Amino acid sequence: MSDPWKAAFVALLVVLLVCVVTWILLGSRLLVVRDVQVTGVERVSAQEVVAAVDVATGTPLLRVDLEESGARAESLTLVESATVTRGWPATLEVEVIERRPLLAVRAGEEYRLVDGDGVRIEDSPERPDAHPLVRVTGEVEGNDAVRAAADIVERVPDSLIARIHLIDATAPDMITVEFGDGSLVEWGSPEGTAEKSEILGVLMDEHPPREGRVYDVSVPDLAIIR
Repeated sequence: MSDPWKAAFVALLVVLLVCVVTWILLGSRLLVVRDVQVTGVERVSAQEVVAAVDVATGTPLLRVDLEESGARAESLTLVESATVTRGWPATLEVEVIERRPLLAVRAGEEYRLVDGDGVRIEDSPERPDAHPLVRVTGEVEGNDAVRAAADIVERVPDSLIARIHLIDATAPDMITVEFGDGSLVEWGSPEGTAEKSEILGVLMDEHPPREGRVYDVSVPDLAIIR
């Protein structure tokens, strides 16, 4: 076979191979969605997530828009984030991170458990010990003060969470944290949460909480105890 014919033959084989691969990926029934697997759910049912993702069985895996499918799953109220990936040869995998309660808000005679965005997770007839009470003004959902209070809860040592009775964020730049033993933390603005948490831990180790004691970490470099 002459070189021109050999080159043409090789080119034809390449074209045929590309066509076959394309057909397998996009047109055949070999690599299509046959199952949607959901992980990471407790409060949301897997069926709800599958319905929200809304990818029909038989859709070629390669045609699935992963970002759009994940965004549809995230439209569920209790879903914080969702990652959709292809599980070859025939599975669409959805990894969900659910919203989790961080704070409690007084709602009439009950308590509403919310996450850092103020999204309602569940209601409780009694004040939950594991979630500090937060006091804010205005709507809870989407409230920057709730976000600031949640940042405090997520930053302070776990040993302090049970001590916190109330985070008063009605004045966003003058947040105060009240402990159940009667001591108080003047937190100030939401800025510098990590540094303030670290300094608070040091101060409390050196000067244990007691009724009437005030820790002022509003200006971390000038933290004082009264």
